[in-house]
Amino acid sequence: MANNTSSKKRIEIAERNRLRNRSYKSALRTLMKRCFSACSAYSQQPGDEARQAVQASMSAAFSKIDKAVKVGVLHRNTGAHQKSRLSAAVKKVTEPAATA
Repeated sequence: MANNTSSKKRIEIAERNRLRNRSYKSALRTLMKRCFSACSAYSQQPGDEARQAVQASMSAAFSKIDKAVKVGVLHRNTGAHQKSRLSAAVKKVTEPAATA
């Protein structure tokens, strides 16, 4: 256990930040899973509503990733990597396959 007040305060701050980071990461994982499931649903049954669901879920995930990077929960390269994964999945599903 901490002995002086500054170390006690650091423990409290670390716990507060840990809870904030955990909530950001949990929400981020949920939004990414929603986007991937919307992509698979669109590939099963393409349609206007399914395409809008894919775009909306991708937009929500991008927004949460950007906020997490801004707050310092995620490193900017990690955020860019996650956004790249999402956009690649969406692009693969929404754009017609190019014939060679």
